[in-house]
Amino acid sequence: MRVVVIGLGNQGRKRRTIAGSEVVATVDPYVKQADCHAIDEIPLDAYDAALVCTPDDTKIGLLTTLLGNGKHVLVEKPLLGSPAALEALIELARTREVVCYTAYNHRFEPHFIRMKETLASGALGQIYLCRLFYGNGTARDVRNSPWRDRGAGVLPDLGSHLLDTVLDWFGAIAGPLTVWSANRFENRAYDHLAFGVRGRPSLEMEITLLSWRNHFTADVYGEHGSAHIQSLCKWGPSTFVRRTRVLPSGRPSEEAVVLVQPDPTWAAEYQHFKRLCQAAEKSAVSLADAIRLSAMLDSLANQAAGFDAAG
Repeated sequence: MRVVVIGLGNQGRKRRTIAGSEVVATVDPYVKQADCHAIDEIPLDAYDAALVCTPDDTKIGLLTTLLGNGKHVLVEKPLLGSPAALEALIELARTREVVCYTAYNHRFEPHFIRMKETLASGALGQIYLCRLFYGNGTARDVRNSPWRDRGAGVLPDLGSHLLDTVLDWFGAIAGPLTVWSANRFENRAYDHLAFGVRGRPSLEMEITLLSWRNHFTADVYGEHGSAHIQSLCKWGPSTFVRRTRVLPSGRPSEEAVVLVQPDPTWAAEYQHFKRLCQAAEKSAVSLADAIRLSAMLDSLANQAAGFDAAG
């Protein structure tokens, strides 16, 4: 498959490295090392797909052009837009029989897959609570960026990953999302939020750019036991622990899997995208999750703004 990489920031450089010799050109109006400054400089017959790694406000226009020209697209998360705009992309991809895939590479994290399989097996019984924390220490990098420290800040950046994870693990969110805390400790945009859902399962999510040691945790509690993730492979070691409840009470039995390895998610996701594109029957990958996620992020951003108004 012949691909172009659009946007040579951190994500774009990673995508270019993973795609390797399949990259026929790079596009970025601000990076001198890019082959082109605009996608229309590349002949349509020179590539089959595009990896779109640009700021959020340029994505809808780029995807409309690419899909309209019959090109498969992998677009970095989050894909934000009105329901009408996203529905138009779905219809365009369906009409042109091409793939439009929103990239959430953490779905390919080995312990995320293990957690999803554990939940699907029913081994934990009824799920009561899922608590997620995702933090890094990039607040100063974001503040110094010419375009990142704006809007809802950490919410579309890290919050979109947690929302996508919940949808992947549970299939749906049982209730309205509520912001519990929204802060701008160092940045113009939000650098810390806590939010969740009071339902079954109850969901508690916290995201921040002020965790000076990068960290991720997931804790899922059910009637028969619990499952836990500590860290991501890119920050390793990454640990998955499953505990089996002892009745009426007592120390549970415990199984642990520890991984010390490079981040496998980018390569795994690219191979997944290629399989979608090479399927016998070309079709649009559903953007229903993108529509749901965009609406959730909008709701959370509006609630966060309410904290500012109240202050």
